[in-house]
Amino acid sequence: MHHPVKKAVLKPGKEVSLLRKHPWVFSGAIQELDDAYIGDWVQVFDSRDRLLGTGQVGDGSIAIRMIAFEAIEPNVEFWKSKLQNCLNLRQHLGFGPATPTNAYRLVHGEGDNLPGLIIDIYNDCAVIQAHSLGMYNSLNDIAEALEQLESLQLKTIYNKSAAAMHGTVGEDGFLLGDTPETIAQENGLQFKVNWVTGQKTGFFLDQRDNRNLLRQFSKGKTVLNTFCYTGGFSVAALAGGASKVVSADISNTAINLANENVALMKLKKGQTHEGIAVDVMKSLSEDTEQFDIVVLDPPAFAKSLSKKHKAVMGYKRLNAMGINRVKPGGLLFTFSCSQVVDDVLFANTVTAAGIEAKRNCRILYRLGQGADHPVNLYHPEGHYLKGLVIQVE
Repeated sequence: MHHPVKKAVLKPGKEVSLLRKHPWVFSGAIQELDDAYIGDWVQVFDSRDRLLGTGQVGDGSIAIRMIAFEAIEPNVEFWKSKLQNCLNLRQHLGFGPATPTNAYRLVHGEGDNLPGLIIDIYNDCAVIQAHSLGMYNSLNDIAEALEQLESLQLKTIYNKSAAAMHGTVGEDGFLLGDTPETIAQENGLQFKVNWVTGQKTGFFLDQRDNRNLLRQFSKGKTVLNTFCYTGGFSVAALAGGASKVVSADISNTAINLANENVALMKLKKGQTHEGIAVDVMKSLSEDTEQFDIVVLDPPAFAKSLSKKHKAVMGYKRLNAMGINRVKPGGLLFTFSCSQVVDDVLFANTVTAAGIEAKRNCRILYRLGQGADHPVNLYHPEGHYLKGLVIQVE
C-alpha cells in the first residue's frame, strides 16, 4: 500500500525543537502545509528547505507527530524494523513467550519513537491502541508487521482504539484470531486478561515492578488495596505471604476480576482475601480499621492542566485518609498517573497530606513506570507514573 507523503514547512527558527529530537510540532510553528488531512504522512522541512524528518498530521495543537528524523517509506517493512527494535529491548528486559513474564508493553508511544501507538502483549495476543488517526490508518500494516515477528508467536491481534480515539473511528475488533481473553503471566503470577471488555488494553502493566516490591514486603502482613481494578497488587501481596488482603473498588466488574485473579492462586493456610465494591474515598473517610500496608493507586484525577488544582486537592485528601489507615510502623504505597501532576508536585501533595494526618513519615522509595514503558530522553512528558513508598510512624 503506497502512502503519498506530503510536505510541511516550518517558520524560521521553529526547527529548534526537532533538531533536539522532540517529537511534536505545534500548529503555530507551521508556515505551510500541503492540502494534508488529519492522519496523512508529511515530510517536514525547515524554512530553508532542509529535510527534518517524517511525521503524521494530527488534530488540535499538536499538528504533526514525528515518526522518524529522516525520509522514510511508511510500508510494512518500515513497521517491521520499528517493531523489531521495540521487541529487542523487551527481550533484553527478559520478557517473552517462555519467560515468567509474558505480559508486557511492546510499544510505548513517544518512548519508542512511535507517538500515538500503544501495543501491549498478553501471552500470544497483541492489543493495539491507536491514539492518533495516522496510527489508526496504519493498523493493517502494523498488524501485518507484528505477524511477521516470529518470536512473538502471536495467535491473536486485537484493535482497541475506539475509546482512545473518542469515538471518531469504527468499532474495535480482531485483526487476527478471535480469542477475547487469556491467562497472562507476570513474574510467575497468573492474571486473567480480557482485552474486549477490560479498561485500557485489559490490564495495567506499568505497575509490574511496584507490585513486585509490594510482594517483598507482604509476608504476614494485612494489606488494603484501594482502586484495585483487576487486583494486581492484591495478588502480589498474597503471593508474598500476606495474611489478609482487602481489595476495594467502585466497580463490581473490577471486584469480580480481582476475585477471579485471586482464585487462580491457591491461598495458603491462614490467608484471606475480601473484595468489596465501594466508593473508596467514602470508605477511607468512614472506616477506621488500620492495615500494615495501604495501596493508593487511583485513576488519573487530572486529565488536563485546567483540572490540576482540583486534582491536587483530591490527591491530598486521599493520601491523608490513606496515611491514617496505616498502622504505626506500616507502609503506604501511593501513586499518581496524572501527567499534569509532576514528581515534585506529587511529593509536595503527599507531604501536605502527612501534615494534615499529623503522622511522622519517611520516604523509602520513589517509584515509576516499568522499563517496558520507556521515556524518550527528548520527550520528558512520557514519564507519567509516580509513586512513593512511605513508612508511617
